[in-house]
Amino acid sequence: MILTSQSKAITVVTMPRVCDFPVFDADNHFYETKDSFTRHLPDRYKGAVDYVELHGRTKIMIRGTVSEYIPNPTFEVVARPGAQEEYFRRGNPDGKSYRELIGEPMRSIPAFREPGPRIELMDELGVDRSLMFPTLASLLEERMRDDPELTHAAIHALNQWIHEEWTFNYEGRIFAVPVVTLPIVEKAIEELEWLVERGAKTILIRPAPVPGYRGSRSFGYPEFDPFWKAVVDADILVCLHSSDSGYSRYTSDWTGPSEMLPFKLDAFRMFTAGKRPMEDSMAALCCHGVFSRFPDLRVASIESGSDWVTSFVHHLEDVYKKIPQEFEKNPVEQFKTNVSISPFHEDDLKGLIDTIGADHVLFGSDFPHPEGLAEPCSYVDHLPSGLPEEDLENIMGGNLARLMRVDASVGAAK
Repeated sequence: MILTSQSKAITVVTMPRVCDFPVFDADNHFYETKDSFTRHLPDRYKGAVDYVELHGRTKIMIRGTVSEYIPNPTFEVVARPGAQEEYFRRGNPDGKSYRELIGEPMRSIPAFREPGPRIELMDELGVDRSLMFPTLASLLEERMRDDPELTHAAIHALNQWIHEEWTFNYEGRIFAVPVVTLPIVEKAIEELEWLVERGAKTILIRPAPVPGYRGSRSFGYPEFDPFWKAVVDADILVCLHSSDSGYSRYTSDWTGPSEMLPFKLDAFRMFTAGKRPMEDSMAALCCHGVFSRFPDLRVASIESGSDWVTSFVHHLEDVYKKIPQEFEKNPVEQFKTNVSISPFHEDDLKGLIDTIGADHVLFGSDFPHPEGLAEPCSYVDHLPSGLPEEDLENIMGGNLARLMRVDASVGAAK
C-alpha cells in the first residue's frame, strides 16, 4: 500500500497484508482538528489554548507559551504511516536525521480525521476493529499541571469534541478513547460517569504522577480509591498510553530546562526516559495496593513497548521477597493477572509471551503514526514461529475483545 503525498485518496498498489480471522488493533490514532480543544472550552478558559503563526508556521500555544511538542499541530501535513518502521527494527546505521528517517510527508486525508472514511481504510487494511486514540491531546495535562480546574475543563472539552466527531463506539468497530484526568477525584468520577453514559468502552489515563493542589502524588494512593471503585463498577478497561508524563522535569536536572519533544532524536532522553513512566505507573498500581483492593481492575499498557516488562517483573519479585509484609497479595501475580501489554513489533515478543502469557499480549500497530506499521496486519509476521493458532488469534484481537467486553467472533474485514 502506498499513500500519495499530494492527493486526498489512497492508492493501493499492492494488496496489503490481511488475516483470515478477526483483527482488533489496540493502538490506532486520529489527528485532531484545530478546534478540538477549544470548541467546548468554557468562556473563562478561552485563552488557555490557541494557535499562532510563528515564522510562517502554525504553532499551538498553551497558556501563553508556544509548544514545539508536535512540529505541525494542525496535522495538515503529516509523516507517512510506518515511515520509521525499518528504523525501529534495524536501527540507524547511517546516522540519518529525523527528517531523513521519515522521508517525504503527505497531506492529511479524511480517514485520519473522520470515522466514515476510516472504516473504509480499515477495510482495505484488513482491520475489523480498533481503539482510536487522540494524538495532540497528550500534551495537555503536563502543560496545565498547576491548574487542576483548568485541566479538568480542558479534558472534558476534548472529550465532548471526540464524542461529536467520532463517538465512543462507531458502528461497533471504532472505539475512540476519551481521556480521564485525575487531579480532583470527584471530577474524575463525574467525567467517567459522563463517558460511560455515552457508550465509552475504555478510557485513557496518563501514566504519570497526579498533580494537584497538594503537589504530585501516586494514583495508587487510597485517596484515589473512589475513582478506581467507579471504574470497576463500570466494568471498563483502563488504557495507560504513552504521553508527556512530565519526565523532562527529571532529565532537565541533567540537561537544563527543556520541553519534551517526542520527534527530536536525543540520545540522553532516549536512554534515561525510555519506558520509565509506564514502569513507574505500574509500580504505583502494584506497590501502592490498587490491584489488592480492586482485583477486578483491568489495565492495558499501550504504546510503551514491552522491553521493560521482564526486568520489571524480576525487580518486583525481588522487592516482594525482601519485604512481603508490605503487600497484601503477591504483586507479581497481580501484575500478570490485571495487566495486558501491547508490545512494539520490534520487541522480543517470545520473551514477553514467556513472561506474562499470550493471553495478556495485545496487538497494536500505532497506525497511522510514522513509528508504527504501514500495514497493521503485518504485525502477525513478527509473532514467534510455532505459536499456537489460538494464541495468535487472541493476540491479534481476541484478548482485546475479551478485555473490552465485546464479541470476539466478528468476521475479518476484507
